[in-house]
Amino acid sequence: MSVTTRLQAEPLRPAAELDAFLQGRTDDGAVVSFTGVARRSSHAGAEVVTLHLEHYPGMTERSIADIAEAGAARFEVSDVLVIHRWGDIAPGEAIVFVAAASRHRGEAFAAAGYLMDRLKTEAAFWKREDGSGDSRWIEPSAVDRDRRARWSD
Repeated sequence: MSVTTRLQAEPLRPAAELDAFLQGRTDDGAVVSFTGVARRSSHAGAEVVTLHLEHYPGMTERSIADIAEAGAARFEVSDVLVIHRWGDIAPGEAIVFVAAASRHRGEAFAAAGYLMDRLKTEAAFWKREDGSGDSRWIEPSAVDRDRRARWSD
């Protein structure tokens, strides 16, 4: 089993990442991937020009790796990949890419869901939505926290 994580400022290329993840895969019957994309409007409906993600070098990478390793240990998966961006992200750009491979689809779907629920609520990022006239720091929503709670560890 392999667990790969990456934190990067450069734009994500989800299709290329998925193609690379699929290469040589002959023993798995399922690969599930998820791409999170920056929205043009906030949950309250305000315009978002840029999503800004700040990170603390070392701490953020460790938090992502811990989450990925926990997901790999919890589910019967052969490989896990998590790539997360930081910096300024425009609406429509990919923020995060997660892939999980398994012999069966149920484990791959569960692993990808678990990874995203934990990344959304626990990864060490500070997120700010910048609009045309204002900025606001954002936290995980009650829905995000409820989704995380379903995986009680």
